This record gives sequence, C-alpha cells and structure tokens, in this order.
Amino acid sequence: MADKNVSGRIFDIQRYSIHDGIGVRTIVFLKGCALRCRWCCNPESQEYDIQRMTVNGKSKTIGRDVTVKEVMDIVKRDMPYYGRSGGGLTLSGGESLLQPEFAVELLKASKEMGINTAMESMGYAKFDTIMKFLPYLDTYLMDIKHMNPAKHREFTGKENTLMLENAMKIAESRMCELIIRVPVVPGFNDTEREILEIAAYAASLPGVSELHLLPYHKYGQGKYEGLGRPYPMGDAPMIPEEKMEKWKDAVKRHTALHCQIGG
Repeated sequence: MADKNVSGRIFDIQRYSIHDGIGVRTIVFLKGCALRCRWCCNPESQEYDIQRMTVNGKSKTIGRDVTVKEVMDIVKRDMPYYGRSGGGLTLSGGESLLQPEFAVELLKASKEMGINTAMESMGYAKFDTIMKFLPYLDTYLMDIKHMNPAKHREFTGKENTLMLENAMKIAESRMCELIIRVPVVPGFNDTEREILEIAAYAASLPGVSELHLLPYHKYGQGKYEGLGRPYPMGDAPMIPEEKMEKWKDAVKRHTALHCQIGG
C-alpha cells in the first residue's frame, strides 16, 4: 500500500494536459534538478529550495511541501477523463528521481487507483534509484539530448554517460514502455547528423519504438526575468517547421522508429 503521508516538494500541478503521455493528463511538477539545460523552460524547477519569482508584476512563492494524499486528492478529481482517454498522472519537474520516496509513493498510489502513470525524466540517477520507480510506471518519457558527452556537459552542466547507460538498462528491463524524446535546440543538436545519431541509439534500445522531437521554444523566457536571471539562450531563433519535418522524415528513413514532432 502507498504511504500517503510521505511529503515532497512541488511547484505546480497542471490539470487537463494533452501532452506528456497518452490521453488527458494531470502533471505534477517536482522541485529540484541535477541539470542546468540552457533552454530549460521551467527554471523555477531547478533549485529544490522554495523561491520567490515575479509573475505578472507580482512576487509569488514558488514551491510548496505537500503529502501524497494532498496530491492524489487533486489527481483523482479527473478520473472520469482518464477513463475515457486512457490518460492519468505524469510526474515532471525538475527531475522526479531526486525525490524518490515521494515520487514512488505518488506512482504507487496512482496504480492502486487504476490510474495510468508516466514520468518525464533525464535518467540522471543511480539505476538502483530508477528501479524503485519502474514497477509503478506505465511509460517512461526519457530525454536523450545529445550523444557527445562534452557537448552535453557544455549545454546542460553534466555529461551523458550515466543517462545513456540507464536508458539501455530501462529498455532491457522491459518493465515499462520507454519513449525517447529529443529537445531540438539551436546551436546544440539542430543538425540532421546529430538527430540521426540519437535516433540510431534509440533504435538500438530493446523494445523502443517511438522517438519524439520537441522543438525549442521561448515560453520560459519570462520566468528567467522573474527570477532575476539572464536567459541563457539569448536571442536564439526558433527552429523552422520545415526543418523539423525534414529531420522527422530522416529518422523514418534510417530507422524503424515511429517519429513525431511534439509529445
């Protein structure tokens, strides 16, 4: 049985989402992340500490401590939508692996209620930690951002060796569906060669059949201003739709993966 008294730190709960998993989702955003991706659209997620951020000209507290019960009381309100659409709970952040006790109990509580579960994650943790999640996950939405360790470190603050190893271990476990997602970022991985290198690795993972290309956007730029931080991507341009389509088609030509834009 899930321990609904376990507490964790979140910064938002988004209901009625049609992204980040199948069907209608309730997304719980956990505080804290090991990476510092230049393009991060949720910079308020990076620090575990509770913060102040200016939102629409007003100072707002970002982050609060809640119990599993408090979160599930919100999640279960939308069970009729989950039933009709196949949707459910998605954990996001931040990085849920940094709050394993809380996150696992949320997943466990969801499964006990018959709710579909998904998690967005970079896989940056010891595999022993990840193993605690897998029995309660239907879908692991895992970022693979680049195949080059040095470039990965330059743009995210960490190299990618551990993440790639964990992707293979998750796939080999066959304990949940693994979908690989690629944030396509100008100046970082926005070439056909780099996209195809990631696609080739994704195609090598046992049981993996989907690759989602997520185009860079600037939706989080105002949050950096609200936190009093410069926007790391500066005036980097959006990626034209025709380029995204070209890379999607290239993935389909070179692999057997189902490739889509967005996810």
